[in-house]
Formats: sequence, structure tokens, C-alpha cells
Amino acid sequence: MTTISMLAIDLAKGSFQVCAIGLDGAVLYNRVLSRTRLTNLLAEQSACVVAMEACATSHYWGRVAQSHGHEVRLVPAVYVKPFVKRQKNDKADAEAIAEAASRPTMRFVAVKSAETQGRAVAFRTHQCLVRQRTQLINALRGHLAEFGLVAPKGPASLKVLENALADPASDVPSPVREMGAIYVEQIARLTEVIGRLAEELEAASRTDTQLRRLCTIPGIGPVTAGAVAAFAPDLATFDSGRNFAAWLGLVPRQRSTGGKTRLGSVSKMGQTDIRRLLIVGAMSVIRWVVRKGGSANRWLAALVMRKPKMVAAVALANKMARMIWALTTKEQDYRMA
Repeated sequence: MTTISMLAIDLAKGSFQVCAIGLDGAVLYNRVLSRTRLTNLLAEQSACVVAMEACATSHYWGRVAQSHGHEVRLVPAVYVKPFVKRQKNDKADAEAIAEAASRPTMRFVAVKSAETQGRAVAFRTHQCLVRQRTQLINALRGHLAEFGLVAPKGPASLKVLENALADPASDVPSPVREMGAIYVEQIARLTEVIGRLAEELEAASRTDTQLRRLCTIPGIGPVTAGAVAAFAPDLATFDSGRNFAAWLGLVPRQRSTGGKTRLGSVSKMGQTDIRRLLIVGAMSVIRWVVRKGGSANRWLAALVMRKPKMVAAVALANKMARMIWALTTKEQDYRMA
């Protein structure tokens, strides 16, 4: 036990593959442990490096290992894959994790606290319920269109379908009216829960200093600010705002070689939720600029004039990501230059 310098763990639900590495880099053992035995191993083992893939439950086990004095290294799964030798199995995966975690230039994921993961659960729940409501509304629209009842997209047009179902003069069979009532009831329940969660996010954005500061940026509301607080690591770990934008996947993908720089579309690497919300918020700002016929921000006005809307939205989202990094690290509110 005392000669172990690293424990590389291939995570699962019930059985865990643990590869122990000695001080000289040799594999001491590579065996399967149950959940209880893994917990006991982390408690009994003297302080060492515990390496895992940054995947489901990794942050929980990272907190468990840290509570026993271990150094935790969470390696992104995409960085572990090149070190897998020949056939893929749990034993080979554990060895690959150990090899990747021992590289001096490897990048690691910070272990999230339980509070941060709690914010992520609240955000995911809100987004999941919004998707379910949209699915129910589209299903109801599709069913009623077969009977000549057509309404525009979106929750705002749901009242049109409700009135049509309640109208005795409409040519809709009674079974369809009953099924439609079930749809309307479920949509109303989801709308109530979604509204309550949105109010909680908005209340948090007024009381939490960091969330309130992020909401001062045009195009960023309580939902986007909550996503940044839930999914982004400590922004002080990034050297610049561009590095944060690159982590979000808002920088061009490079295919450069031989001194020739070739830049393509955005890489779409990193955190999907924050990137999507930033682009949505940027598009709302651009719609407002187009509607007003200009903007006090000369850079944005010139960008909208010469570029397609989506290209301008991605460029603005990149700039918003840099603003988030600057305001958070410098602890300042947004001020238009």
C-alpha cells in the first residue's frame, strides 16, 4: 500500500477497475473492486494520485478521494482514448487512464463541489421540462391539424387550440377532445413548474453577486448566468478570455500545417449548454439591432451590416464569453466602451 503512487480507476456503477502504479511507474496490480471495497481502499490508502476519466460520477468519487487526502486528476475521455492499447476493455482503460494522467502536459478537469452540481441539476431540470412541454405542444398541434385546427408554433399560440377544442361547433370527435384535454392539462402543469424554476433563477440572479454581474451583459439573462455558474470551472484558471471562449468551442477549428494557417468553422468543443445559450442570446441582440436599424456599439453595427446573422451571432457570442471572463476575474460590471 505504501509503494503506490497512483490509483487509476475506470468508473462504473457497481464494479470498478483499479490499476495501481508504483513509484517507478510499474503496474502493481489491475483488478476489479466493488463499490464498498473501492470506498475502503480510498480510505485506507496513504495519500497518492487518484486518476479517473471526467465522466459520470467522477466528481462524486473525486470529492470522496479528496476527503481522504488524495490528489485527484480528472482526465477528459477524449485525451484518454489515444493511450488505449489494442482491444478496449476495463483493464486496458484503467491502464490508459494511468498513462494519460502521468503525462506532464496533460490537462485536467477541476473537481466540482456538491453545490455546483446542485446548480447543474436545477438547470438541467428546467431545460428538460421546457423540451417536454415543446414536445407536447407539437404533438397536440400535429394531432389537431388532421381535423383542420391549425395554430402557430410556440406556447403563446396554445390558447388558439384550447378555444378550438372547447368550441362545440368545431368538427372534432369526442375522443380527440378528451385526448386534447389531457395534453392541455399536462402542458399547464409543466408551464407552472417551468415558471417556478425560472422565478427561482431570476431571484438568485438578483441576490447572487456573480449572477447579477453577468446579467449586466447584453444578451445574458438569468438562465445563461445560471448555466455559467453551474457548468463553468473557476474562470481564474483561464489565462485569458480567449482561452475561455476556446473552452466553450467558440473559436475556429484549425487545420494548419507547414506554416499555412487554415481556419474553419467553430470547433464546438467544450461545454454545449453555455455555448448554445450564448449564441441564442447573441441572436436576440442582433435581432434588436436589425429592428432598430443600428446600435450604439459600432463594432456590432458594422458586423451585422457585412456578415450573415448567424456568423455575426457566433462572433458576438465569442465576445460575450470574453466579457464573462473579464467581468468575473476583475469583479466589475459591464460598461459599454
